Amino acid sequence: MKRRQFLQAAGLAAAATAVAKPAIAQSMPELKWRLTSSFPKSLDTIYGAAEVFAKAVAEATDNKFQIQVFAAGEIVPGLAAADAVQNGTVEMCHTASYYYFGKDPTFAFGTAVPFGLNARMENAWMHFGGGTELMNEFYRKFNIYAIPAGNTGAQMGGWFRREIKEVADLNGLKMRIGGFAGTVLAKLGAVPQQIAGGDIYPALEKGTIDAAEWVGPYDDEKLGFNKIAPFYYFPGWWEGGAMLHNFINIEKWNALTPAYQSLVRTASALANETMLAKYDAGNPPALTRLLRAGAQLRAFPPAIMEACLKAAFEVYAEVSARNADFKKVWNAVLAFRNEQYLWWRVAEYSYDDFLVRNRTRT
Repeated sequence: MKRRQFLQAAGLAAAATAVAKPAIAQSMPELKWRLTSSFPKSLDTIYGAAEVFAKAVAEATDNKFQIQVFAAGEIVPGLAAADAVQNGTVEMCHTASYYYFGKDPTFAFGTAVPFGLNARMENAWMHFGGGTELMNEFYRKFNIYAIPAGNTGAQMGGWFRREIKEVADLNGLKMRIGGFAGTVLAKLGAVPQQIAGGDIYPALEKGTIDAAEWVGPYDDEKLGFNKIAPFYYFPGWWEGGAMLHNFINIEKWNALTPAYQSLVRTASALANETMLAKYDAGNPPALTRLLRAGAQLRAFPPAIMEACLKAAFEVYAEVSARNADFKKVWNAVLAFRNEQYLWWRVAEYSYDDFLVRNRTRT
């Protein structure tokens, strides 16, 4: 009797195992994807975010889901990353949405727009202000599903060969600048150039451009811009919090199991957090080193800031009049930004302002 009961129990256990194994295997299939970055390997923070993401996915799946990261130029040029995702050349890319401003200006909102959101506001808008839903509604037209996967924080205003003292000094200035900001500066006479990160130094060195902005001290020191253009301006009013995204081919995204989709979101969030933290940690000492090496720090004069703000709102109105997608997202961003500053003025700004003025006290 005991033998019969034992065999019956063993049979039930075997049957349960037979059911469980295929279910587990189905939720964690073996996949190999390729991710093309818009950035060179030398920029360990902005390029490195894609590596953080891919490593997290591999570790969580015991290497069943492997995503190989390629630097800009290894599969496609940095500014063609979204095209490679759209047409299925690669499954995904890690990029700045505003690089594709030429396709449709609405792309700019995925990264940053002049006088827009700072990094924390950008995260808040994306996750709790409807930003992710609005942008993915737009990206769907380009066969893309997007997930936030990095942020640089507020950026610098760039490196200039000569001082910029008044608005007239922008006239004819050839400047490497990404996204929507170039359109704003063009209103003030500048000649914007969209150049991938790895190609900026040669252009500046050869005199093809007169000025260049990238991210901030940590990256700029690596790229060596201070060796050619000594004047380092702030703030980067066009990028108060530049967000990066994982762009995924929408068919490949839809084919993922729910478990893998959840994991990709989680790993993207880790990349998002890691990138901003690393820039925040690295920028202060890098700025100190640049200044010791001879960089001349300059604030954009108030007259230039006011002129840029006026030009930006003129461009917003012009583009909104002819592009319904742009108008819809801009109205949402503006409303969110203005409401956020009700809180920031009360707590965040007042706290930071007090400590900035008293930081040397012990």
